[in-house]
Amino acid sequence: MNRIVRPVSGNLLRRLALASIISNVAIVVTGGAVRLTASGLGCPTWPRCTDDSYVTTPEMGVYGVIEFSNRMLTFAVGLIALATLLAVLLYRPRRPGLLPLAVAVFLGIPAQAVVGGITVLTNLNPWVVGLHFLASMAVIAAAYALWRRIGDPDGPTVAAVPAPLRTLARITTGVTVAVLVIGTWVTGSGPHAGDHGAARNGLDPETISQLHADGVFLLIGLSVALIFAFRAVGARRATRAAIILLAVELGQGVIGFVQYFTHVPAILVGAHMLGSCLVLLAALAVQWSTRERRPAEAPSPWAAAPAAEAEAVPVTA
Repeated sequence: MNRIVRPVSGNLLRRLALASIISNVAIVVTGGAVRLTASGLGCPTWPRCTDDSYVTTPEMGVYGVIEFSNRMLTFAVGLIALATLLAVLLYRPRRPGLLPLAVAVFLGIPAQAVVGGITVLTNLNPWVVGLHFLASMAVIAAAYALWRRIGDPDGPTVAAVPAPLRTLARITTGVTVAVLVIGTWVTGSGPHAGDHGAARNGLDPETISQLHADGVFLLIGLSVALIFAFRAVGARRATRAAIILLAVELGQGVIGFVQYFTHVPAILVGAHMLGSCLVLLAALAVQWSTRERRPAEAPSPWAAAPAAEAEAVPVTA
């Protein structure tokens, strides 16, 4: 009997997707290091490093090395995304839903790089710098979705919790995104501009920091509500995901308050950027825990709910 040999194994596919998540988080952290060391204009133009060279020169010193190294890391992240895309194409049998996500991650890398180039060409305009960060968050979200989809079976998607709790989880995810966006405004009003001559966004640091803190308090409250609600319906997987989200939020909140009251030291800002990535991933994990795919047709445990809820049980991937 002939044995079917798959050119790409499921384990390899999942590992590549996980590597894509990690590498995209890493480039957020290294991008933060560029800004926190005032190396944002270490390479003063883009796509070249200088008008005459694509690489850093000795005259540019350590700032040029830091900025150029971060640019080179983009190629490494792109290669991982390309390897993941090729693995999805080679995997047999073809699995639905993987290719669009893999393409999104792959195309997101050069798109994010272009936004990074615009930040240089606009002399580190704080609004563009914030957009650069948010573009990375979008790529991380797509990479996470790909990783989770690879681990799921290919059967129908069913609800794991009642419709009102799925709505609450979506609201929590939306507030998470809002907190990340406002966080970029806080950064744009603060002292770490990426270059000593870069402009700030003109917002009052105290006012915008208070707005950011209010959003964090709301997010923590929603996360606590999710924990109790998920426990009430016996959704263990969702409860664990919500507990992890709350723990990450509390850790991130501690870092945020300490950095605010210690005049924003660079090392804590870098830790806060890493924490932002972890908060996003934890929020996505909660969202993912509210639904599941099954190998074969199986009714949702909430299929017998009242008509208003039963109509909302089917969910998309």
